[in-house]
Amino acid sequence: MNTATSQSREANDSFQDALADVRRLMQASDFKAAETALQQILDRAPDLVDALYMRAVCQRYLSQNVQARASISRALEIAPEFARAHQESGHLYKAVGLPDLALAAYQKACFLNPMLDASWQSLGELLHNTGAHRGAAEARRQAEYIRSLPTLLRAVKNNFHEGRALKAEQLCRAFLRDHPHHPEGMRALAEIAQKFGNLEEAEFLLESVTVLYPDHVQARIEHIEILRERQRYELAHAQSAALLALDPESPIFISHHAINEMHMGHFEKALALFEQVLSKVPNDPATLTSRGHVLKTFGRQDEAVASYKKAFQAKVEHGEAYYALANLKTYQFSDDEVRLMMDEEAKPDLMPLSRIHMCFALGKAFEDQKDIAEAMHYYTRGNQLKREASRYDADRMTDELEAQMKGFTPALLEHHKGAGCPTPDPIFIVGLPRAGSTLLEQILASHSQVDGTLELPYILSTAHRLRNTLKQDGLSYPASLISLADENLLELGKRYLADSQIHRQDAPFFTDKMPNNFRHIGLIHLMLPNAKIIDARRDPLDCCFSGFKQLFAQGQEFSYGLREIGQYYRDYVRLMTHWDEVLPGRVLRVQHEDVLEDLEGQVRRILDYLELPFEDNCIRFHETKRAVRTASSEQVRQPLNRAGVGRWRPFAQHLQPLIEALGADLVDPDAYEFIMDTPQERAL
Repeated sequence: MNTATSQSREANDSFQDALADVRRLMQASDFKAAETALQQILDRAPDLVDALYMRAVCQRYLSQNVQARASISRALEIAPEFARAHQESGHLYKAVGLPDLALAAYQKACFLNPMLDASWQSLGELLHNTGAHRGAAEARRQAEYIRSLPTLLRAVKNNFHEGRALKAEQLCRAFLRDHPHHPEGMRALAEIAQKFGNLEEAEFLLESVTVLYPDHVQARIEHIEILRERQRYELAHAQSAALLALDPESPIFISHHAINEMHMGHFEKALALFEQVLSKVPNDPATLTSRGHVLKTFGRQDEAVASYKKAFQAKVEHGEAYYALANLKTYQFSDDEVRLMMDEEAKPDLMPLSRIHMCFALGKAFEDQKDIAEAMHYYTRGNQLKREASRYDADRMTDELEAQMKGFTPALLEHHKGAGCPTPDPIFIVGLPRAGSTLLEQILASHSQVDGTLELPYILSTAHRLRNTLKQDGLSYPASLISLADENLLELGKRYLADSQIHRQDAPFFTDKMPNNFRHIGLIHLMLPNAKIIDARRDPLDCCFSGFKQLFAQGQEFSYGLREIGQYYRDYVRLMTHWDEVLPGRVLRVQHEDVLEDLEGQVRRILDYLELPFEDNCIRFHETKRAVRTASSEQVRQPLNRAGVGRWRPFAQHLQPLIEALGADLVDPDAYEFIMDTPQERAL
């Protein structure tokens, strides 16, 4: 959330009584009196978002469309993620006979808050008028679903999608106290739990819905999806198989089972199932894209490219297929493909998620063409759209990491000395995304004694569980760990090993490359005191800019803004320094640039730290055949090169927010020369 938006919402809170009086006037259709009252409020607080929005509504009802447009535009400048303001834009455009712009505004509103039934209803009408009858029917169904919900549950979902997740949780738990088995209430609380990272509770709630209401197909699908997110692939596979047995001809059920076959490593079965879907729904773009993902994961890049291309040829506005090509990192778009994407992205009725995908793909395309200005335009646009949807708060993350430094004191660590599960099996690779962790994992997975797994969610879910349940004498996690018994830490370590077992094969050691585990190194130490921890670090500007250019499958919300990712990197370095101080020698830092300069020397250094013998396979890591599911999957199948070093430099004049957020002590001094080297600065 940007600072202006946060300040405006604080101001909204202080004017709640006055705004409530205005709402009563509006409900009585006294829009003139309401507008007058709103103007008095705005004279005192000109950037009050709710007042600007409400004034626009009044002005529209008073047929003051020009003034209404100005009011709503100002509201969106301050709070670009304000879904109801986009809805009001749609109403205004519709009122003045601009259906294309209205359609785009309603789509954006529904993307930001899918609980706006008026937007869905209007979207259905506009799509019907354009002949898009399937989309119109889906929009009308969504509007009907919203209207079918109890009033309190609608409030829960609106609060959740408007960024007030804690308020939504309070309302939802109150609703479920009165209606303990309400399926939509349990689904809503599961969605909130998922937002907070409490995947266990989300799984329990969705499983409960499926037991109580076995015919609730959407809940069963959501249950399968949360099992996948928890990487409980065997259970997800069993559930999708059971769902498929209900209707073996359902393309949706077949697709879900295909995805689970892929996660089980059954790639040929997954491909066969996707082909089965395509025999029923020829040229379905989503299925063609999913098939491409399977082929990519298995290292069959040419076939993956062909499948992705066929997807956007079948549906030109299918943005995910273009981004899938860009995400290969090795694919270069043709001039015709670039023009095609630009034409589609310029259309006002493009769905928001497709627009995000296309913006990131166009950024990659123009970067390959050395057109830095256009590349940065599209990267910035895609990130802005994604950031608006995520509502990430950089300052809140800073506070969370600060709590780790305050909580994990030498006294706490000494108190639990000797506790935890003593097994040395796990090798944690931590850091930031795009810092070279996939390369380190591939190197280690090439060793005969190490299994390469995935970005495992179990440390993060353990931390979330402790944050929600472990409170003692006014303390919360991590400070509250002082009250945890040593046998509990032993059980936490054993549970982590049990959860991870499904991803292992026969090697005595295994990697866990969840980058965000750096936040919880203290917890890892208490649970698994003999586990190894490697900090994968890369030049700050290269790392952060690479993250800014990456559209992640999920999470990593800090990466969608230059200031935000710079602040996150700086906080990461501060926290890693803290771990070095309180756990000296516990973490091995591996600099990506050092690996590029001296591969064998760094491999030997890493293996010495892990107490493993040197094996030549680790040097020939690119020959190792294994599934790789991260954004670097194609890069680690090639020999080392320095193509990624200094990739920020051509963009330097666009990176001032990032450079300033990192600070002079973390970046090359000449970075400041780059951002000052503009005609205006030289003139001064």
